[in-house]
Amino acid sequence: MGQPENKVLVVGGGTGMPVLLRGLKKQPISLSALVTIADDGGSSGKIRSEMEIPAPGDIRNVIAALSEAEPILLDLFQHRFPDGNGLSGHSMGNLLLVALTNMTGDFYDGIKQLSRVLNVKGDIYPVSKYSMNLHAEMDDGTIVSGESKIPEANKRIKHLFLSPTPAEPLPEAIDAIMDSELIVISPGSLYTSILPNLIIPEVKEALRETKATVTYVCNVMTQEGETSHYTAADHLQAIHDHIGDDVVDSIIVHNKPIRSEMRELYAKENAQPVSYDLDRLRSMNIRIIEEDIIDRTKQVIRHDPEKLSKLLYNMINDRSV
Repeated sequence: MGQPENKVLVVGGGTGMPVLLRGLKKQPISLSALVTIADDGGSSGKIRSEMEIPAPGDIRNVIAALSEAEPILLDLFQHRFPDGNGLSGHSMGNLLLVALTNMTGDFYDGIKQLSRVLNVKGDIYPVSKYSMNLHAEMDDGTIVSGESKIPEANKRIKHLFLSPTPAEPLPEAIDAIMDSELIVISPGSLYTSILPNLIIPEVKEALRETKATVTYVCNVMTQEGETSHYTAADHLQAIHDHIGDDVVDSIIVHNKPIRSEMRELYAKENAQPVSYDLDRLRSMNIRIIEEDIIDRTKQVIRHDPEKLSKLLYNMINDRSV
């Protein structure tokens, strides 16, 4: 049986991307993921500094999302060692990625080997094979360095940049951008999971040149320290400010009210529903897709992988993108 022709590339990281991928892997598409490596906290941060390889945490979660291995194997892969020993805080998957990188001599080769072992559906591309550091210039002119430190500063972010420069992207990732029919910018932490992929110059250029339709799945809730009080148009404007206003073709927004008890729960974290300001979005010359796309069976607010994957698959099929 041949590979499906519909080539879909999901770009992102963090917690939002795996949710989206779990739904999309069930669709008859050729699926790829372009994943951030800018993480510098927790197990990933320790591995980055001690082993001198890119942060593996977001890659690990994407592998788990796309894997069709036995549940016990995935549980083992995602197992995190408890505090109090030399492996404190590390996850088994991160350590396996380190081991395979050492064995193959190459971070991307290690990912490919592990993907084969865990029967991953689709291709996983780190945005680069080399470590990179994320920096943010704030509205007040201060510079904050480190993916984990940026939200902690709790200031309005003006501009992101990477070091060292020039950041060297994975060539296969650029090819995937050019070859795709649909590119989905996933939900997730806008400044620390999503934009770090997009601001690499070659990635930005490829997104501008590709014939693929580019759609952005907007976050449902704001995030303290990154997008406090942001509307959907504010999210989109941040993307425009970093990669230009001629890249994203459409935005997908959740259009149903959030239950009051959920709003109260998130208010404790200074988060609130992202309002979608239609008039301003329309003025940004973008297609607006309004749907009920959250999973109401969860105790936290998450996009529904089934609803979202069907919506995205229909976007390819109806060619109205």
